[in-house]
Amino acid sequence: MRSFNGTKNNKKHFLLFFWSTALLLFGVKLLFPSIAGGNPVGLCDDPVTVAAPIDPIVAAARRVDSLFRNPRRPLRLLDERGLPVRNRVTSVASFEEAFPDLNDVQLATAYRIGVKKCADREEAAHRIKELVYVGDSPYYKVKPLSHSIPYLVPRAATLLDEIGRSFLDSLASKGIPFHKLIVTSVLRTENDIARLRKRNANASEQSCHRYGTTFDISYNHYIRVQDPELPPQVETWAVTLKSVLAEVLRDQRKLGTCYVKYERKQACFHITAR
Repeated sequence: MRSFNGTKNNKKHFLLFFWSTALLLFGVKLLFPSIAGGNPVGLCDDPVTVAAPIDPIVAAARRVDSLFRNPRRPLRLLDERGLPVRNRVTSVASFEEAFPDLNDVQLATAYRIGVKKCADREEAAHRIKELVYVGDSPYYKVKPLSHSIPYLVPRAATLLDEIGRSFLDSLASKGIPFHKLIVTSVLRTENDIARLRKRNANASEQSCHRYGTTFDISYNHYIRVQDPELPPQVETWAVTLKSVLAEVLRDQRKLGTCYVKYERKQACFHITAR
C-alpha cells in the first residue's frame, strides 16, 4: 500500500513539473521571440526583409521614360477603302476640370526631377550639360523670350517633342492644315522671376519653371505651315486648334507623362514633365 501511494505521488509531481516547465517556456517565447527562433505575427526584426518604401515620383519618372522609349504608332491617314481618314474634333468637356493640376502638385515633381535653381543666366550657362536646347524644332516654335531661356531637362524636352508631333498627327487625321505650337515660357532663373514679378504680380515666386521641367504652350496662337506651291487654304479657327491641343494634352496626362494646368489669365497650358 505504501508503494502504491509513493508511485501515485511521484506521478503527480512529474505532471506538475512538466506543465510548469511548459508554461515557463511559452512565456519566454512570448517575451523574447528572438531567443525562441521566431517572431510574433506582424513583426520583423531582420532589416534585410523590410521592403524599402516606393517613391511615387521616382516610380512615375521611370514609367515615363519607358513610355517614351516605345516606338510611335504609325499615322493612319487612309481607311480600308483608301479614302482619307477624317476624325472628329472632340476637345474636352471643361478645360478647368480636364487640366486641374495646381502649382504645388507640379512643384513637388519639378523639384525632384529637375535641375537646381539658377540665380541668373550666367549660372544657368554652367548647367548646360544637364539641359537640352529647345529653341529650334519642326513641331513647335519658341517665341522670343524675355523672362526665360529655351532649355529643358531631357525628359521635359522629349515630352515637348511628343506633344508637338502628336498635335501634327492629330491635325492630319482630322484633315486640318498643319500648324506649329507656340511655346511662351521655358526655364527661368531667379533673376528672371524677380523681373517678371515686377511686371506681373500674379507670377508665382515658387515657379516650376526654375527647374527646367516646365513649359507653357499658348492656346490662342499658332503658326500656319503653308506649302508655297499650293494655293492658300481656308484659315482654321484658333478655337478648333485649341480643342485639338486639348485632346493631345488630355491623352498625355492620362498616360501619366505630365501635369497640366489650364491658365485662363495667361492664355496657356502650363505643363510639367513627370
